[in-house]
Amino acid sequence: MAQNQHMEIINQPDCDKTVFMPYSPAIKVKSGKLLWLAGNTALPVYHDHPHKRDEIQKYMVNDLEAQTRAAMDGIKQTLEAAGASFKDVVHMFVFRTRPRMGDIGRVAAIISSYLAPYGHKPATTNMAVLELGEPEQLIEIQVVAVVD
Repeated sequence: MAQNQHMEIINQPDCDKTVFMPYSPAIKVKSGKLLWLAGNTALPVYHDHPHKRDEIQKYMVNDLEAQTRAAMDGIKQTLEAAGASFKDVVHMFVFRTRPRMGDIGRVAAIISSYLAPYGHKPATTNMAVLELGEPEQLIEIQVVAVVD
């Protein structure tokens, strides 16, 4: 497991280690600097504001998994620009609209595929919200990382 030297995973002393947890209950930041990423969507990180309808229709297809992958790719690019990677993520905030049964599992599987190479499970908050920035937007993901 590629552990970030700036953080320590915190578990309760009596935790059940036989239970699969896709996230850590807590992470203690011991040193380093916090890196706050803006929320990422299926749109490219750099896109026009206000949003252009043709970009919305091109990137925000009605597919939760595709939007999740696009958001995670944007996060990966921004982490790399800061000299970081998914192993440096302390917390993930996942906002979803139009929740359906199984959505959390589908999203978690995609997110886990980006974290798996590092054996890392950041603390995570997963919320269903009424709406996000655009009607077609199904997900927005924001992360906080710790870096040198």
